[in-house]
Amino acid sequence: MASRYKKYNDKITENILKGLNNAESARDIVGHDDDRLRIYISRFKKKMLHSKGITDVAKGFNLNTSNIKHLWVKDKNSSAFVKNPGYIEPELSKFEDFKEELLEDLKKYSPTFPTIKRVNDEDSYCLVIDPADVHIGKLCTSFETGQDYNQQIAVKRVKEGVDGILNKARGFNIDKIIFIGGNDILHTDTPRRTTTSGTPQDTDGMWYENFLMAKQLYVDILEKLITIADVHFTFNPSNHDYTNGFFLADVIGTYFRNCENITFDVSIAHRKYTMYGNSLIGTTHGDGAKQADLGMLMSVEAKDMWSSTKYRYFYTHHVHHKTSKDLINVTVESLRSPAPSDSWHHRQGYQHAPKAIEGFIHSKMHGQVARLTHLF
Repeated sequence: MASRYKKYNDKITENILKGLNNAESARDIVGHDDDRLRIYISRFKKKMLHSKGITDVAKGFNLNTSNIKHLWVKDKNSSAFVKNPGYIEPELSKFEDFKEELLEDLKKYSPTFPTIKRVNDEDSYCLVIDPADVHIGKLCTSFETGQDYNQQIAVKRVKEGVDGILNKARGFNIDKIIFIGGNDILHTDTPRRTTTSGTPQDTDGMWYENFLMAKQLYVDILEKLITIADVHFTFNPSNHDYTNGFFLADVIGTYFRNCENITFDVSIAHRKYTMYGNSLIGTTHGDGAKQADLGMLMSVEAKDMWSSTKYRYFYTHHVHHKTSKDLINVTVESLRSPAPSDSWHHRQGYQHAPKAIEGFIHSKMHGQVARLTHLF
């Protein structure tokens, strides 16, 4: 039908400018009311409105055409609703910008690290550093909850806490550092400011800002730690940021791919295990398997390391306060968080646990020999 009436395009345009409606325009062109021509005129008008009308509106308001979702034009003779196929959803646009920024960052700065040669020493120790439940992007206000917390405070506390742990560990000859990542490092997992499962959260900053801040935080910390000892980075997936937390851990692993002094366990497995001397160390977020079952799971999931060790520990997170249980052959301990209570937790009364970053010293022979705490 389009090719049949295409020859009338100039005349149709002239009639539109005259203000003729579709039926009047058809009669003017062919001398009678032609249903097919009226349909063609209607479609032509929509295309014209899109190409001219949306462009004119965008210019009139100093906007990009991709920012106008649709246009509804009415006059005394006609009414037309036109969708803009070039419209880009704002969050999608921001995601594209974020993606490009992240890719460019990785392309421009893929650092190479000189390998640090270290001497094995039997009289040395492993330092476990575990910033638990940081929740970058969480918003708390002292007006309501008694303490302020935002993206900047979150990053500042982690850096201060790690420095505090390192200062307290200075009396030990550290030859290995286990750094525990993940565990709700990010407060939300969607552009709608919700957790992975869709629970709304009080938030500070955009999701992509918080992701990039968490990335830089991990980079800064790990670059510092590898100057002290070889590092093993263990990632625990968690309930607030199940997807973005995994992507973040994978990005960090990629960033340090040329570093011989750091190893990574960034799989999506919910429980991770590593061994140091006589210690078998398990970590998990704490929103999955029950604490009472962790010893049994460790004996099955890490049976080779279980049989080679004398002391076994499970460090868990999620609850934001200290608990410790001695199960058969396994000590299970939950860690404190540096993040204060938000509005919901304050209302429920979950607010009086000390805020802290924690670390642990493990001996090759005697298991855990010290607990280090930096309080806020």
